[in-house]
Amino acid sequence: MKKITAEELETVQKDACIILDIRSEEDYERGNLGSGLHIPLQKLEGRYQEIPKGYPVYVLCHGGEQSMDVVDTLSRMGYDAYNVEGGYRGILRRQLEATVAKADALEEKTKDIEKSIIKKFRKPIWRQFTKAIKEYRLIQDGDKIAVCISGGKDSMLMAKLLQELKRHGQSTFELVFLIMNPGYNADNWKIIQDNAKVLGIPLTVFESDIFDVVAEIEKSPCYLCARMRRGYLYSKAKELGCNKIALGHHFDDMIETVLMGMFYSGKIETMMPKLHSKNFEGMELIRPMYMIKEAAIKHWRDYNGLHFIQCACRFTEHCSICGGEKGSKRDEMKALVSHFRTVSSVVDQNIFRSVHNVNLGTLIGYHKGEEAYCFLDDYEERGRGKKEADPSEQEDA
Repeated sequence: MKKITAEELETVQKDACIILDIRSEEDYERGNLGSGLHIPLQKLEGRYQEIPKGYPVYVLCHGGEQSMDVVDTLSRMGYDAYNVEGGYRGILRRQLEATVAKADALEEKTKDIEKSIIKKFRKPIWRQFTKAIKEYRLIQDGDKIAVCISGGKDSMLMAKLLQELKRHGQSTFELVFLIMNPGYNADNWKIIQDNAKVLGIPLTVFESDIFDVVAEIEKSPCYLCARMRRGYLYSKAKELGCNKIALGHHFDDMIETVLMGMFYSGKIETMMPKLHSKNFEGMELIRPMYMIKEAAIKHWRDYNGLHFIQCACRFTEHCSICGGEKGSKRDEMKALVSHFRTVSSVVDQNIFRSVHNVNLGTLIGYHKGEEAYCFLDDYEERGRGKKEADPSEQEDA
């Protein structure tokens, strides 16, 4: 198979070749080379005839893996086809390296990102962030918080928000920007580190072998990976003298969790804005981005021209930039919430509010710890009192 590196592609005359970008519509709109032919992989089967012959064809995907089969197919069809090694990820890595290498440009970029949080995204991001901090009492004077960074958009923005709060807020607390390398490939690890430099986030790094361990697991590897990563982060945070760890879960994560519990577990529960650790005494988990919608995070990312890894484990690293595996139960909930938003502008907010405003008198049953309650327990007693309202009698909104 013929190959071309991201570095070599930069020197190619664009009018003397065809750059075939097979990434999804969403990923292509977020960033592309500004020239060439875009046909998403899922639609390529019936559109090969659109690719002109007589020119070298350079095939571009996320990480350089999915494009290999396309290059083989094109070669058999008589095209002079090449695989772009590293894919768009490699191109982004080159761009990041160029920014980081120029001190003046790097400093200016960091300041622009900080300014955008406080000004352009003040209402959808900064105000929602500070509102959650105050409403749920997430931070107190004297806290030492391990800001857990995965390398994705959510944790990177959370780190920046907490950094800005420490600079401009009234509380006195410490931050440790903690990141674990569980076995990332060299490209992904370089992208994470360079993004941190662009954002002005000083990383505290430690290593683990989680990817090696999980690679041998056939059943629920993602669940095990998440549990192990959480345990490693708690342990390291405690070792560093932290009393809290901060995770980058946002508004959409919360309402998706509520829906998943109802649809697939037959229970109503939510992702709490903070909770005490069961296994690490004195440690508390907080979620400062609890009220920030994912759309606002994506807008901030794209406005600043930032590109983060999504999932970089060995099961999905072929799509670790601007992509990610599809088909999970959470993806189903994302699609459902997206549909709700086309129907009404308040449905998502009402799901969020519903778990803040539970009417226990209208529940068939609930439990708190070991204590269980059924409405029949005091049904007759309540019947001798004031007549209860029936929610089903309310008029449609």
